Amino acid sequence: MTAHPYQRRPKSAISLAVAYAFTGASILASIIFSLLLFLSLDDNMEMKLLFGSLAVIFELGKFYAWYEFGERWALRNISGSLVALTFYTVLAIISIGGSIGGINSATNTITQQVAVSESRTDSFNRQIAMLEDQLALNEAAAQRYIEMDRIATGLARIQKENRQLQADIQQLEIERDNLPVQSQGSILGLIDGLAQSLGTTFNNAKLSVVIFLALLLDLFAAFFVSLLGEEMRFRYFHKHQLAMGGHSARGRDVLEAPQRLHSNSNAPFADEKNESGEIREEENDEPKAEPLAANALMQQVIHLLQNDQLPCQKKAVANHFALAPEQVDSIFRALMTKGLVEQKPNHHFQWVSA
Repeated sequence: MTAHPYQRRPKSAISLAVAYAFTGASILASIIFSLLLFLSLDDNMEMKLLFGSLAVIFELGKFYAWYEFGERWALRNISGSLVALTFYTVLAIISIGGSIGGINSATNTITQQVAVSESRTDSFNRQIAMLEDQLALNEAAAQRYIEMDRIATGLARIQKENRQLQADIQQLEIERDNLPVQSQGSILGLIDGLAQSLGTTFNNAKLSVVIFLALLLDLFAAFFVSLLGEEMRFRYFHKHQLAMGGHSARGRDVLEAPQRLHSNSNAPFADEKNESGEIREEENDEPKAEPLAANALMQQVIHLLQNDQLPCQKKAVANHFALAPEQVDSIFRALMTKGLVEQKPNHHFQWVSA
C-alpha cells in the first residue's frame, strides 16, 4: 500500500530556490527603501553609518521576529507568540515608515527633474513674451512717428531696434525648442491618472500610492518568510517520520502505522487473525518493522503528553507529528483504552495518568 497521491511532500529544489529568491529580493528592496530615508537624516558620514545600520537592523530584526512568531505559534506557545508578534509590530511600523519615506524620496526626485525641465521651458517662454511685448510697443511708436511725419528722425531707429528684437526672439525660440524632452515616467503617469480618476490632487494620489507600495512590499516579504519557515518545520518532521520507519520493507509510510493502535487494548499492534482464528503470518521478511515504528510514535506521544510538552489535543498532536486526522483518532482511542486519556463531556481530552 503506497502513500496517498495527494499527501504533502517536501517542495522541490526549484520551488525552494524561487521562494528564497523572492524572499531575498523583497527583503533587500525593503532595506534599500529604508536606507533612502535613514541616510537622508544627517549629512555627517558617521551619522549616516549609524542610521544606515539602524535601518538594516530594524529590517532584518522585523523579519526574524515574524519567523519566530511562526515557530512559536506552531508549538502553540501563545505567550511566546504574542511577544514575538509585539516585536514584529513595532519593527514593522518603523520599517513601513522608512519604506514610505524612501519611496516618497525617490518619487520626489523624479518629480523635481520634471519640474526643473518645465521651469527652464517657462523661463524661455517669459523672455520671449517680454521681447514680443517690447516689439509691439515699438510698432505702436513707429506708427505714431509716421502720423507725425517724423519718419526721418525716429522711424529708422525704431525699425533697427525691432529687427534686433525679432532676431532675439528667434534665437530664444530655437534654444527653447532644443531643450531635451523630459518624458513622464510610468509611475508619474500612474499617479497622475489616479489623481484625475479620483478627483484629488497629485500629491494626495502620490502619497496613497507610496503607502500602498510600502505595505505591499512588507506583506510580500512576510508571506515568503512564513512560507519558508513552515516548509522548514515540515521538512524536519517529515525527515523525523522517515527515520522512525518510513523505509520499511513493504514501502509503507510511517504515517499509516498509528491506524493499528486501536486493534487491541493491551497490545494495540497485535497481529491480525484470519477467519479460522489463527494468527496470520506476514509475507515479508520484516513483520515487526511497522509495529515497532508505530510503537515508537506512541511512546513519543505519551512522553510529550505526560510531561506537558504538548497539549492533550488532537490538533496539537496532528500538527506536531504531521499526522492525518484518522491517524490521530487511532492514537487517542488507544490512549483511552489504556486509561491514559479520558474524554470530557465537552468532547475535549484530558491526560489522567499519574
